[in-house]
Amino acid sequence: MEDLKKLMPKKLGFGCMRLPVLNGKTEDIDDAAVCRMVDAYMEQGFKYFDTAYPYHNQKSEEAVRRCIVERYDRESFFLADKLPVWLIEKEEDCQKYFDIQLERCGVEYFDFYLLHALSKDRVADIGKKGVFEFAQRMKAEGKIRHIGFSFHDTADVLDEILTKHPEMEFVQLQINYYDWDSATVQAGKCYETAVAHGVPVIVMEPVRGGTLASLHGEPAKLFRALDADASFASYAIRYAASLDNVMVVLSGMSNEEQMLDNISYMKEFVPLTDVEKDTVAKVVEELAKMPTIDCTKCRYCVEGCPKKIVIPDVFDDYNLTVQFGMSDARKESYKFHTADKGKADDCIRCGKCEEQCPQHLPIRDLLATVAETFA
Repeated sequence: MEDLKKLMPKKLGFGCMRLPVLNGKTEDIDDAAVCRMVDAYMEQGFKYFDTAYPYHNQKSEEAVRRCIVERYDRESFFLADKLPVWLIEKEEDCQKYFDIQLERCGVEYFDFYLLHALSKDRVADIGKKGVFEFAQRMKAEGKIRHIGFSFHDTADVLDEILTKHPEMEFVQLQINYYDWDSATVQAGKCYETAVAHGVPVIVMEPVRGGTLASLHGEPAKLFRALDADASFASYAIRYAASLDNVMVVLSGMSNEEQMLDNISYMKEFVPLTDVEKDTVAKVVEELAKMPTIDCTKCRYCVEGCPKKIVIPDVFDDYNLTVQFGMSDARKESYKFHTADKGKADDCIRCGKCEEQCPQHLPIRDLLATVAETFA
């Protein structure tokens, strides 16, 4: 099997899940800003772009076509996309969605193609529908260069998948310093499982949806003592990139400032020093003392909510109150997030959000806590 890590000239990947938008609407992508970000990224020799069928309310793939595919030679970049396996009801659906994705992206092949968000239950389901066989067939036809999957479950499930499906060439895992020893995410155990199988890793959520980029209190003091000018995000991304078996680290950059910051320390990547590793460990200890909600803001929970509660946003409001106390700013933020959407106390406990949550959060109970906090 080809050593995919050698394909990557640099370890920073451009995640197209949180692109800059206009008027606060997730589907209204700011093409001008994205084009500037793409240009800055490509100019420094980076080349890995990652999108998926549901991103930006199904508008990310089209933005990829406009801002990347139509502006750059196809061989000058790598494009990764993902099959929405939860929509596959029968084998024929695989081809239907795959063709839609090729058309949206304006390409004839994908360099990397992933089965999206696999877990134990989903693997059992798609195994009956020929999904794995479909991916291999598309590779044989040259429409996929490399096949893999993104994963949200425990290490033993990952081991089972990689054992049963040796054709999988890579795996995309949630890895960051906060989740490394998490009993739920099991980032460290999943990484070691991939290493044991000789399967390279693509890292998602290295900054936990931005959480590790906006530290306060003692965690912020610890990092600033190392380097007053270095961004908090730089430590998180470099932590993931410092792992030997990591092929590329995806960063969901939402603006040009984040892009330029990422490029500044990844264009000539230097792994974390021992002193930096020790500081990261201390930061984890401080963060663990704060009883916040471990939401990564993937927003999978939002689309199916019958009450239109913007769950990640109200969780973020709650987390800030836990860390810094209730304030007028927090009250105004919560009011803004629920002005034309559902409030936390509108939850009817249907459970649809929990079915979609990659972090397996008890969202219904957490919303009740949020509602009590902002009552």
